[in-house]
Amino acid sequence: MEIINDREEKLELTYPCSWCYKLIAGEKEALERAIRDVIDEREHKLTHSNTSRGGKYISMNLDILVHNEDDRNFIYEALKAHQHIKMVL
Repeated sequence: MEIINDREEKLELTYPCSWCYKLIAGEKEALERAIRDVIDEREHKLTHSNTSRGGKYISMNLDILVHNEDDRNFIYEALKAHQHIKMVL
C-alpha cells in the first residue's frame, strides 16, 4: 500500500461551498441518469472532462453546492455506489 498523503491534516472547508466530483462511467446518458437518481432536482453543473481513447469510458465533472460535510460525503458515497458509475474522484 502506498501512502500518497501521510499528513493527518483535515481539509478545512467553510460550508456551504461548491464541490466538484469527477465521475467516470461507460456512457453519458447512464451517468446523467445516475446523477438524477442521487441528487434529484438539486441545482448542479455537469461538464465533459474526457473520453477514453477507445471510447469505452467518459469522465465528467459534477459541480454542486454542498451544505455540510455529511452532505458532501453522502453524495460521494451515493454516487460511488450507483451501478452506472465506475469511479468517483
